[in-house]
Amino acid sequence: MIYTFLVVAFLMPLAARPVGADEAKIGNLVITQAWSRATPGGAKVGGGYLTITNEGSTPDRLIGGSSQVAAKVQVHEMSMNNGVMTMRPVEQGLVIEPGKTVKLSPGGFHLMLLDLKGPLKQGEKVPVTLEFERAGKISLMFDVEGIGAMGPSASVGTPASVDMKKMPDHSGMKK
Repeated sequence: MIYTFLVVAFLMPLAARPVGADEAKIGNLVITQAWSRATPGGAKVGGGYLTITNEGSTPDRLIGGSSQVAAKVQVHEMSMNNGVMTMRPVEQGLVIEPGKTVKLSPGGFHLMLLDLKGPLKQGEKVPVTLEFERAGKISLMFDVEGIGAMGPSASVGTPASVDMKKMPDHSGMKK
């Protein structure tokens, strides 16, 4: 009995800690490759990127999040409209269809960390709690890569069809 209590007492803090950037699971959703970019000093916004796979039979929706490093965490989309790159919040949340994978990456869907309390520094980890319509909330740690990074490793990044030189860098944008 005491042994069981000690094992539970030891494991409880581990269960409450944010999950690392490798892989996390909540409900039928598997989340991988959570990362962010470093921001210059004084920047008020940052981005968050990750991959979500829905292994279930019903859709779910990423509706937002929170972080102790920012006042708000919103889901945003960048897209081309008449030759102009635009960015806007995804008002109803981002749907993750059953059996599908959605990648939040530079130049497409992404998380916006608004009103940063300080710069995001390369090599650090940023705690972010995501909120899903069905699965609920999950806390993750986003690895902070360098300013302008395209992914958590050289093999991951924006599709080749997106010319990053023509895209605005909103890491220093003011809200």
